[in-house]
Amino acid sequence: MRTYCSDVEERNVNKYGVNELRKMFLDFFESKGHLVMKSFSLVPHNDNSLLLINSGMAPLKPYFTGQEIPPRKRVTTCQKCIRTGDIENIGKTDRHGTFFEMLGNFSFGDYFKHEAIAWCWEFLTEVVGLEADRLYPSVYLDDDEAFDIWNKEIGIPAERIFRFGKEDNFWEHGSGPCGPCSEVYYDRGEKYGCGKPGCTVGCECDRYIEVWNNVFTQFDNDGHGNYKDLSQKNIDTGMGLERLAAVVQDVESIFDVDTIQALRNRVCELAGKTYKEKHEWDVSIRIVTDHIRSATFMISDGIMPSNEGRGYVLRRIIRRAARHGRLLGIEGDFLANLSSTVIEGSKDGYPELEEKKDFIFNVLTQEESKFNKTIDQGLNILAEMEENMEKEGRTQLSGEDAFRLYDTYGFPLDLTMEILEEKNLTIDEEGFQAAMKEQKEKARKARKVTNYMGADVTVYESIDPAITSEFVGYDKLSWESGVTAMTTEEAVVDALTDGESGTIIVAQTPFYGTMGGQCGDTGVIRCGDGEFVVQDTIHLAGGKIGHIGRMTSGMIKLGDKVELSVNPAGRADTCKNHSATHLLQKALRTVLGSHVEQAGSYVDAHRLRFDFSHFSAMTPEELAKVEQIVNDEINAHLPVRTSVMTLEEAKKTGAMALFGEKYGDSVRVVQMGDFSTELCGGTHVANTGDIAVFKILSESGVAAGVRRIEALTGPGVFAYYKELEDRLSEAAKIVKATPANLTEKLTHLMAEVKQLSSENESLKSKAARESLGNVMDQVKEIKGVKLLAAKADGADMNGLRDLGDQLKEKLGEGVVVLASEKDGKVNLVAMATDSAMAQGAHAGNLIKGIAALVGGGGGGRPNMAQAGGKNPAGIPQAIAEVEKVLEGQLK
Repeated sequence: MRTYCSDVEERNVNKYGVNELRKMFLDFFESKGHLVMKSFSLVPHNDNSLLLINSGMAPLKPYFTGQEIPPRKRVTTCQKCIRTGDIENIGKTDRHGTFFEMLGNFSFGDYFKHEAIAWCWEFLTEVVGLEADRLYPSVYLDDDEAFDIWNKEIGIPAERIFRFGKEDNFWEHGSGPCGPCSEVYYDRGEKYGCGKPGCTVGCECDRYIEVWNNVFTQFDNDGHGNYKDLSQKNIDTGMGLERLAAVVQDVESIFDVDTIQALRNRVCELAGKTYKEKHEWDVSIRIVTDHIRSATFMISDGIMPSNEGRGYVLRRIIRRAARHGRLLGIEGDFLANLSSTVIEGSKDGYPELEEKKDFIFNVLTQEESKFNKTIDQGLNILAEMEENMEKEGRTQLSGEDAFRLYDTYGFPLDLTMEILEEKNLTIDEEGFQAAMKEQKEKARKARKVTNYMGADVTVYESIDPAITSEFVGYDKLSWESGVTAMTTEEAVVDALTDGESGTIIVAQTPFYGTMGGQCGDTGVIRCGDGEFVVQDTIHLAGGKIGHIGRMTSGMIKLGDKVELSVNPAGRADTCKNHSATHLLQKALRTVLGSHVEQAGSYVDAHRLRFDFSHFSAMTPEELAKVEQIVNDEINAHLPVRTSVMTLEEAKKTGAMALFGEKYGDSVRVVQMGDFSTELCGGTHVANTGDIAVFKILSESGVAAGVRRIEALTGPGVFAYYKELEDRLSEAAKIVKATPANLTEKLTHLMAEVKQLSSENESLKSKAARESLGNVMDQVKEIKGVKLLAAKADGADMNGLRDLGDQLKEKLGEGVVVLASEKDGKVNLVAMATDSAMAQGAHAGNLIKGIAALVGGGGGGRPNMAQAGGKNPAGIPQAIAEVEKVLEGQLK
């Protein structure tokens, strides 16, 4: 029997680094028959319940539910994760972080509690070398099986095994798979404790820290508290890599472990500050350290800063880091500099960071620069709010205003509070929280009610997960195969008959399913007298390809041998557009720079759309150059070669990979001569000459740092020019010209229009003046300032302004206010000379004071203002009110 003691301060553990521990864990479970899978992207795939991946098991949900068959029943990963639920606490403590790595070993219906617990103990004590007498297991209150394994098989005394209730040791997430947990705590010694009598496992202090969590997924919760045994019991193990490193290295927190400490020290170096010298500095140092890690990994997975969704999370994280850098005294842009330290420390586990570093630096610099301008703008807005508070005699900023600063300008509440406190002003914090709660409530109501996977439940979830499809259509447009599954929109069926809509799944298909931006094929499936028109082809969970369409005649049954025929013209034109996107990407990188990365694409038989990273609108010259390069490569008739190789071999060829894509052991590389090499699973032309011609239609911005090009190829370009030619001919007919002399004719007509417009304006101005009569007789003197307020019939706003300028010149010094009715609407103009303004006259406030009388509103500068209204009947009253408002302004 092992000997256990409660307090041992001496430690003989090897202080492994973060990168070493990650490798040790994965190697250990690989030796236990687990498949080592790379970390999934932080962007969830087909899971609407999550904004960002927040746990090791999150990307593996389809394997736990049985929706997809895992590549092996035993899997191990180190998954990058983001959690921002308590972002306001980041930095205030040294235990909170937004980014972390989660080590995990998973069993899908294979081993269960005995093996999971034994391997957990073996890894912690024999591989890592943690002292057995410092480890304390916990089990769920009613889980006697787990208790006995720890007690009788591992040999832990009963008094060292803790039983906790549902809140601590039972994992469930609404309805779906769930089960008890067994955690392992490590005693870090008295120096980390609270010193209170009876301090033990479960205490809130930092002495006993959880290092391992075994989740035994053995029940199915129906959502109403009813549990039944799962036929396939699973293991979901989670262990925070940074937390384990803190224990192994015997340091206070995750900010002190080797890789993060290197980053923290770099922050201190840039700021000229010492860690643990001043609490306010420590808070900012930890925030910058944590947030630049999160931002670097998020950008590496293709997330771009924006004002919604995960893009907003990224923007908020970057802005918090930038602001706290300012508070530390770091001058200029610094985030890209820190990101290089993140990449250096983590590239062993995540080589994509090194591959994407130029892009990551570019995004960070652009966003940081933008925020530096925004924060200055926010300070100006806050200054205006302070002025209004002073005028109204208030010393408290409203919660709504504080939230507007937070939500619109990225001003955290503590920054606003800090600025106001210096002037003995406060914030309505309750009002701020109420506004925050209202926004969250709106967001919550906007979310759909979904299933365990966060997706709408569909009929496809009822299909046997063992059924898969193979795509054989790279070089074939027709194929014979057996029907393996069929559905209508509501149910899995054995047959589809004339008039029914549904989905057909076969073992092998030449139809390309929508993927990688390429739209699915259309065509026909036939069997005897049965004909099914395929309107779309999609990929379904578990490697199935679904042909969606409608039976136009006869019947097709489950098990039938069918002939599948792809629409050849549609496929050919889609291939032209898809291949053109490859040429386009290389052309963009040639013209704009290597920071250009694909951020999305769409190709079908009619057009192509390509989204890419770039931070300013392209000039006409750049667009022309890109278009010319693509057409040059088309005219070069480059052979298009495809080959299958390992990912590492593909990278050596210089093949471009896409952000966020999860590549398998083998990848498909598409090469167009020596010009373009990319990883791509889509269909392509055999020779770039087949594309015929390429034409850019438009270039525009679609998000911060993301531009979009829409273009045409082949038949689409010819149809485009034919339509332009028809429109040109039609336009020429309208102005009695030919396409050849249309420009000359339009130039002549525009000159005539300009002359007539000038004459028309002169006539309107003359009519307006005449409608006033001898207007100078209406001049009054208010406190020594001349005032002319009159109505001018039929003048539009331009005419009214011109007339005002003439009358102001005639008046010499003073104030002119004019009103007119035109087409049932009211126009108001007010003008004030320099001497009148010196005595207090303000045209903008004058307009505000009378506009309501004509059912409108407006304003402007002290010297000139205008307004519109909907109530012409109020003009006389408005003119009469001018004298009163002006008198109130004058000194």
